[in-house]
Amino acid sequence: MARFPWLRSLLLFIGIGLIVSFAVALLDRILQIYSVIATASPILAGLCVLLLIALLFGLFIAIWRYSRIFGADPQKQRPVPEVSTDKVEAAEESIAALQQQLEQIQDEITKRSLLERSEDLRESFTRLELKVVVFGVGSAGKTSLVNALLAEAQAVDKAIDKNAAESIPKGEVGAVMGTTTIGETYAPVRFKNLEFPVIITDCPGILEAGAIGSDREQEARLLATEADLLLFVVDDDLRQSEYEALKALTAIGKRTLLVFNKVDRFTKSDRESIHAQLRQRVVSFIAPGDVVAIAARPATLTLDSGEIVTPSPKLKPLLTQLVDILNYEADELIADNVLLQSQRLGAEARRIINTQRQAEAEKVVEKFQWLVAGVVFATPLPVVDLLATAAINAQMVVELGKVYGADINLERGKELASSLTRTLVSLGIVKGVVQIVSTAISLTIVGLLLKATVQGVTAAYLTRIAGKSFIEYFSRNQDWGDGGIAEVVQRQFQLNRRDEFIKSFIQEAVNRVMQLSKLDKSKNEYRN
Repeated sequence: MARFPWLRSLLLFIGIGLIVSFAVALLDRILQIYSVIATASPILAGLCVLLLIALLFGLFIAIWRYSRIFGADPQKQRPVPEVSTDKVEAAEESIAALQQQLEQIQDEITKRSLLERSEDLRESFTRLELKVVVFGVGSAGKTSLVNALLAEAQAVDKAIDKNAAESIPKGEVGAVMGTTTIGETYAPVRFKNLEFPVIITDCPGILEAGAIGSDREQEARLLATEADLLLFVVDDDLRQSEYEALKALTAIGKRTLLVFNKVDRFTKSDRESIHAQLRQRVVSFIAPGDVVAIAARPATLTLDSGEIVTPSPKLKPLLTQLVDILNYEADELIADNVLLQSQRLGAEARRIINTQRQAEAEKVVEKFQWLVAGVVFATPLPVVDLLATAAINAQMVVELGKVYGADINLERGKELASSLTRTLVSLGIVKGVVQIVSTAISLTIVGLLLKATVQGVTAAYLTRIAGKSFIEYFSRNQDWGDGGIAEVVQRQFQLNRRDEFIKSFIQEAVNRVMQLSKLDKSKNEYRN
């Protein structure tokens, strides 16, 4: 039995008493004001009373409204205006952005090929066909399901074309793993009550052993990612490997029906139990209504008379869901697929552009490293002083920025160059490079020429490390990463100190410096 709320009731009575006392006092005051003014003019007294009542009422409304504002839940926020989530519009914008990106590719053949593929994606919005891909492990009944769907579609046109039974090819059906060895795509077919024709593709089985099985699985996954709608076929409860493959496909945005095939092999109770388990296992990423049970190729029955009968395929749950989805979600399915394909094409374009930029950036670094080698060889100044003005100079930073589409002015280039110079010195890389270069060339060059050569080669080497570091910086959208500039510089130093590279680099640097020395000597002789 609940206890009577004495404290709350007492507070309520006190509050009511205070309100009544205030109201009585207020009413008494208003009557006094009225009686004083009424002796001179009853009409004026009435107007004053009405004005007081109006002011009090307005004050009450204001207090009530502000009390609601201050008493409101602080977590409650104003509704944010909804951003358009039209998938078709988003897909069209994605293709437009993709084509702008493709214009950056310099190789005309590659660019033309990718632009043609992007145009094919754009035309997907105008095509009147939907792609349905049948996917799953080997011998789950994929090919049997494809044949049953083709036969069902064939029945729609049977009244028009009596030879329709021979017009649609059938896939090879067998009991062994890997019956379907390559992806098989069939001519467009129509289903009853479906507005659009459907292109059906039978994928190779997944999760097969060996290199051949691995190749087939890669092809199957590629075909699956190109589907507007995916039929994932199983013939029992999901194995972990099947579950992971199914979840991965839905994670990239593939609309999927989980098809529980060969239900005729199970008793009614077992069939219902497995069907319920399948729905429960995938409920987080596939709606229960999208898990259907069928028998694409029921086992033959032997009657008491000895006659062998082959039952008709039981596809009604699948066909009902398939037709509903394709009728009501066709535009969204195509848009989802176009978005995915444009993202994949964009990733391919980025790889090509990054490779292209890398090659251009390497040329910039190579140009500056040999330019600086010559300047330092001809100018007997300390290496560290020259780094800020020549080896790691602002112009190299600006040119690398242009390669990666970064708007870097000369002033910003000087700041970046100065920062990297300080990092090279603080990490001891300058001293380390001087020692490496000195050791490598001291056996072949002597005297004053040794000092100038060491300085020139050292400057070229440090310029290379700096340039490589800036390439990494710009390729990350002007971000040094979590480890900062020091980690990037240290990594580039380690990558460029391999014995084979050092030998070839120093040999080329020395040859260039010696050529400069011979050129200077020839000029001096000519002047004399």
